[in-house]
Amino acid sequence: MSRQITWQSPAVSDDQRTDEQLMDAWRLGGERLAFEVLFRRHAPRLFGYFRRHGLSEAHAQDLMQQTFLHLHRARMDFRAGAQVRPWLYTIAANVRRMHFRTKGRKPETGLDPDIHRPSVEPDASTARQRLVRRALDQLAAGQREVLVLHWYQGLTYPEVAAIMGISPSAAKVRANRAMHRLRAILGEDDE
Repeated sequence: MSRQITWQSPAVSDDQRTDEQLMDAWRLGGERLAFEVLFRRHAPRLFGYFRRHGLSEAHAQDLMQQTFLHLHRARMDFRAGAQVRPWLYTIAANVRRMHFRTKGRKPETGLDPDIHRPSVEPDASTARQRLVRRALDQLAAGQREVLVLHWYQGLTYPEVAAIMGISPSAAKVRANRAMHRLRAILGEDDE
């Protein structure tokens, strides 16, 4: 059985340094604790990022670990003064793209445990979440990516723009169009 890396390591104390300070300590000083803190901070959100793209838990876990492996290998390429989070999500987006490219098929849709639980009626919030997920799947890839990065991952538009290789204003436009499209799909148009 393969060893799973977890992000809830009790041996790692909370660190008050910024991501950028941790990155410098790790890449310049070889401080292993700095990498562990970065991993613990970002692994859960990266895992969620991959799950929101329809990957199973196992695939999301694998891709999250691959992202950190790429981060480790490329740590010396990190530019001083740059922000860590957009760089990390750029790596994650590339890892996700490569995964789907090598699979040669559309993204998998993970099983929703609430759907497959026997003899339990889903509550309104669960049904709403499924409806929103289906609506997100109907968006163009670029629009869906902006919404996932901005709304679900909490990245700013400039960070989203850096990850996607577009301008911040283009990221805002895509998000605006995506929200209008989502409202139309969900039947919540104001018009």
